Amino acid sequence: MTDTATLPPPLLRPTWRFLLAHPAHFIALGAGAGLARVAPGTVGTLWAWASFLILQRFLTPLEWGLVIASATLLGWWACTVTAQHMGIADSGHIVWDEVVAFWLVLWLVMPTGFTGQLVAFGLFRLFDAVKVGPMAWADRTFKGFGPRGGFGILLDDFAAALCTLLVIALWRF
Repeated sequence: MTDTATLPPPLLRPTWRFLLAHPAHFIALGAGAGLARVAPGTVGTLWAWASFLILQRFLTPLEWGLVIASATLLGWWACTVTAQHMGIADSGHIVWDEVVAFWLVLWLVMPTGFTGQLVAFGLFRLFDAVKVGPMAWADRTFKGFGPRGGFGILLDDFAAALCTLLVIALWRF
């Protein structure tokens, strides 16, 4: 566990130099999507959507499951390291959590057309932004630095993904 006294001064807005300084930064900042000046979480989710559509041509559903599981574990490490290096427990510029959680949503709602994907995108962004119920609990309970904090960065977005999937399931029912 990291002692907060050893953290650097908070880095409020990461730069390209920061992004490229460590592999964890590159991953956690979504290959640059997290550098967006406005709404980096939305930009990260759009990056997830675009990359899903591209990779979907090459991956089977089982392979997607393995990618999501691996990306979650890799993201846990990357988000933990990047939060510590930024000195911010859950910076909005860390977008790997949006990427993996939205991949999960798309993996489970596909096949669906553009409208279904757009609804999934809108619901996911809504649940991720408002942080009520399970998202607020995850955000509060696991806030901090170290592995627990890195897990928390991912967990509130997985809660948003779950809520998105529940609404879609009810809508389809």
